[in-house]
Parts: sequence; C-alpha cells; structure tokens
Amino acid sequence: MARVQFDLPEAFIYTTDVQVYLSHVNQAGHLDNAQLLTLLSEARARFFKWLGCTEFDVGDDASIVVGDLIAQYKSEGFHGDVLRVELVPQDFNKYGFDLVFKMSQADSGLEVARGKCGIVFVHVDTKRPTPRPASFMSRLLAQAPGLTVA
Repeated sequence: MARVQFDLPEAFIYTTDVQVYLSHVNQAGHLDNAQLLTLLSEARARFFKWLGCTEFDVGDDASIVVGDLIAQYKSEGFHGDVLRVELVPQDFNKYGFDLVFKMSQADSGLEVARGKCGIVFVHVDTKRPTPRPASFMSRLLAQAPGLTVA
C-alpha cells in the first residue's frame, strides 16, 4: 500500500499545545497512534471553544461530527513531550469543511504528524447533515478575516 501523502497549507489560524501523558504512550515507548487522535480531538475542542462555541453547539441548532480523517505520521512523540497543534479550516462545502492539522514537538519543532479531519455539521435533533450555520461562519471569519471560504 502506498503511504498517505499530504501537503500542508502555508498558514494556520489557531495553535494550541497538548501534553503527552504516560497513558498516551504504547508498549514501544512512543505516542500510540490511537492516542494521537485523542490529542487531536482535544485540540479540535479547543479550536471550537476559541470560536466561542462547542462541538455540541456551533449555533443555529447544529453540532459537528467527524466524517473522515487522514493522518500522516512523520516522527515519534514521547511521554513528557509538549506537542504544538496548528489548525486551519479549508475546502468548505455546503455541509462542512476539512480541518487541517500539523502536530510538532513544541521545543524542537520536529513534526510528529499532519492530516485533516472532515467536519460535518449536523442538526442537533435529527442528527442529519445541515448547511453550515451562519452564526458559526460569522464567528470564524471574525477570528480569521483573511480565511478563504467558498
């Protein structure tokens, strides 16, 4: 199988640091691939909080789900590392966008992983896809006025 190749954007709009705890490390002594997704989930929740909402309430009776995810591992992470997670939304469509991430060691800048998760807006009651909430888009563009949204 060919390796996943993923090019990063030139700029990110949000950055947060997450700590690698002992529970994130596998028997080989490095960051477990499933736990990397846990750290990404924490960063994603912080991103939505930065925008003044939560994943469960992004406005206009909508929440979000992750529809898909790709990750390309670049190096190992270890217990005690502080990982810098940079995020930017891209490739907007009627029902969501891709949230692109880069995860690096905060002290050395060594890249650990990159990828994107597909964010889908869903109605809080029906759990069916719903168009991008206008209130969410307003908050996003207020925080990142230069962001390209199609």
